[in-house]
Amino acid sequence: MINRWFFICAFALLINKVSLQVTVEGFVGGSVVLPCSSTEHDLTLQDTDVHWRDKDSKIVFDIVKGEDSIAEQNSQYKNRVETFPDEYKRGNFSIILTNLQHTDAGEFSCFITPSDEQKTVELIITGSTAEKGNNLFTIWMTILTCVFLCYLHQLFCL
Repeated sequence: MINRWFFICAFALLINKVSLQVTVEGFVGGSVVLPCSSTEHDLTLQDTDVHWRDKDSKIVFDIVKGEDSIAEQNSQYKNRVETFPDEYKRGNFSIILTNLQHTDAGEFSCFITPSDEQKTVELIITGSTAEKGNNLFTIWMTILTCVFLCYLHQLFCL
């Protein structure tokens, strides 16, 4: 029984450690989840900053001391980024980017301090939501996967 839990915990940690770059596909006009989770066990939100940047180092979104901060957000991303504040305490700093444009394609980076973690997400934009159908199911499956992995990590690895 202990071996099984150890395997689940090791697998959850391995997923976080190995997947340094993730590829996400979205459609023009649609939405995607850009995943970012910390592997640190003892995050203190008051001491944690998360900085999302795009391929041109534009500010996509900032979380400063555990609070959302859009003061210096690039205008290209205004009113297009959503977060999961209830997930911050679990180390999940994923964002949803809505109303996708062709210009959004490329690399996004998530920097978590003070743990000095960096996660990279490659966003590929294809077609339009009218052509491909609504990708809401994909978004929710990605969200649920992120939440589930964080839950397993907290439950079995602390």
